[in-house]
Amino acid sequence: MTEPLLGRSIDRIEDERFVRGRGRYIADLVASNALHGVVVRSPHAHARIAAIGVDAARKMPGVAAVLTGTELASDNIGPLPCAVTSIPMTTPLVVPAYHALARDVVRYVGEPVAFVVAESAEAAREAAEAIVVDYEPLPPVVSIADATLPDAPSIWPEARGNIAFQFNRGEIGPVEAAIRDAAHVVECELVNNRVVAAPLETRGALGEFDASSGRLHLTASAAGAHMIRDLLADGVFRVGREKLRVSIPDVGGGFGMKNVLYPEWVLVLWAARRLGRPVKWIGDRSEDFTGSAHGRDSLVRARLALDRDGRFLALDTKVFANLGAYVSTVAPAVPTMAMGSAMGGVYDIPLIAFETKGVFSNTTPIDAYRGAGKPEANYLIERCIDIAATELGMDALKLRRKNIFRRFPHQSAMGLSVEQGSFAHSIDCAVEAAEGFKARQKSSRARGRLRGLGLACFLETARGQPNEVAEVQFSEDGLIDLKVGTHSSGQGHETTFAQIAADALGLPLARFRFRQGDTDDLDSGGGHGGARSMHQGGTALLMAAEGVIENARRLAARLLQASVDAVSYEAGMLRVAATGQEISLEEVARASYQTPGDDVAPGLAHKATHLCDRYTFPNGCHIAEVEIDPETGEVRLDRYVISDDYGRLLDPRLTLGQVHGGVAQGIGQALFEQALFDAQTGQILSGSLMDYALPRADDLPAFEGSLTADFPSRANRLGVKGSGQAGAIAAPATIMNAVMNALTPLGVRHLDMPATPSRIWHAIEAARSRSQ
Repeated sequence: MTEPLLGRSIDRIEDERFVRGRGRYIADLVASNALHGVVVRSPHAHARIAAIGVDAARKMPGVAAVLTGTELASDNIGPLPCAVTSIPMTTPLVVPAYHALARDVVRYVGEPVAFVVAESAEAAREAAEAIVVDYEPLPPVVSIADATLPDAPSIWPEARGNIAFQFNRGEIGPVEAAIRDAAHVVECELVNNRVVAAPLETRGALGEFDASSGRLHLTASAAGAHMIRDLLADGVFRVGREKLRVSIPDVGGGFGMKNVLYPEWVLVLWAARRLGRPVKWIGDRSEDFTGSAHGRDSLVRARLALDRDGRFLALDTKVFANLGAYVSTVAPAVPTMAMGSAMGGVYDIPLIAFETKGVFSNTTPIDAYRGAGKPEANYLIERCIDIAATELGMDALKLRRKNIFRRFPHQSAMGLSVEQGSFAHSIDCAVEAAEGFKARQKSSRARGRLRGLGLACFLETARGQPNEVAEVQFSEDGLIDLKVGTHSSGQGHETTFAQIAADALGLPLARFRFRQGDTDDLDSGGGHGGARSMHQGGTALLMAAEGVIENARRLAARLLQASVDAVSYEAGMLRVAATGQEISLEEVARASYQTPGDDVAPGLAHKATHLCDRYTFPNGCHIAEVEIDPETGEVRLDRYVISDDYGRLLDPRLTLGQVHGGVAQGIGQALFEQALFDAQTGQILSGSLMDYALPRADDLPAFEGSLTADFPSRANRLGVKGSGQAGAIAAPATIMNAVMNALTPLGVRHLDMPATPSRIWHAIEAARSRSQ
């Protein structure tokens, strides 16, 4: 019996391929006789298209086609659908037509207007520059505050007041009564700044069409192959799903942004079908900033009611969520169902009323970004607690300890049953790690610096799409294929899924081959998102491996002329104890190709569907220490401590890596990142890495702390809780609480993210002016 692999940190299987340059990304794909596409994009945030002059471009050398919205309409290509229109909204969800090429009006800078296809990317770019578009500019609106003004420009006639929907959860009457009778009520207004996902690999796609079968094939730097296939087949091309294949090679990061259906996916397939040749498009960094979905961007107004002892009584939350110019693939779910599920965090708040309004603006569409609604919910409650502590003269740590829920299962005010957690344990561990802060603060003061300590708890509601599919099959070359419906864009799935299968079958890791992201491998799958891969997909894979063993027992019983009940399995061998006969799993697998039966598929293949709509509840407590130069506003993140609970740790080092990555992105949002648009023109002001600040290695400290495995989840057989989003959920509030802890003694009462040196310096100067 080999030593179990689960629970151990092993070297990632995929890393050898990556570090040797053997990764296979979209830019690496070579399709015979392929054409190359370039997208002509709108330079205006809001304008009518009076005319598009394409004749000169069509006559240029090497140009195969110049396509516009006119051709798109004539070919009956449908608009990009929204995938989540069944959310129970208080008002109907307005989903305007989002065409792959704009018709009549453009509504954000970067919206596709024409698609040039040529023999080379250089020829396509030259032709794109020859296209002349006659625009009639219209007034744009880019911010939530401006879009909701009574006289704001109308972006969509069907969306009155630029409101796409209203969503309500919880009863406002009891909340208002609790607030009215409370000893203390704290009010706050918080901004969750818009961010750009900025993965290492920009988006790209290859479209192919097989005229003999009438089948389309999209290969893309994406995630969630099956959802993209279904949306393209059902709503855009209006063909049977069997007529459209989506496959995804290695993906260089995505963070939710690559889960989305994009105009370019439509364009390469459509052009390939029209021209009878493969069409490839690779986006540049500028296109990723203007044409790929952004994240966050919401305004929250909240009231938190407390009794005289500091116990939370009620929370009233009103959210305005910027959707951008269109309703993107899963955008409506983010500030509604997802955000609402985590509202209130780890705290026992008896009454919560939650209202969200989705707002249209002339900006790049918003969609899911790491955490997708949960960071916004956590930021709200954790900042509210620190604001309450400051205004009421209470201790923020004691407020948290007093209000965390301790009895399980706990029924939250949002209707979720939280199975268990280590909330108090996480706080204790984090606080212990922060000992010595006073001495460090004194040292900072001696150097003319301000030192702040920030603490924040978090509760993630991890599930993503319910249900998942996986298949295990011995191939004829002797390797065992692991086919999963989830998707990795750098998380290490190739390693962890192999660990699960190796332990289940008792075979070496080297025997397994990981396959993902191809609708021809599996007929369904949920992709990634919602920190769901191990909870949903890992359990499905375990079930599939167990199904392979049962298939092997049935075939081995025939081969050994025994009853199925007499055949046992252990570590790659099937045995009949009574006769001493045995046969290896490999031999049985080979036999399945030679003499398959109705009850055993070739390769002992077994496909399992894990039906599960239960959430897991990752949780923890983070602490940060920052040092601020009051003369310049410069912030240095000096320490960051993590104390988290992710249930059973299948590979502790991989889990910690996921947490560190999420924390880094949360730090980026808190201190550096903001996608800004000019209010007058709608132009993006942070449209490149020259203008948009991402955290670098020297901006981050060595992360401290630990993960506990003492509280396995009961929501799945593996006992895991999702770790992919948690760091991005916890970090923004942790950092901002630390910044405000440093600035409050100077009289600074409020600061929105990102806490840039300029913003901090102006806040300090304003506080000094008030005190004079």
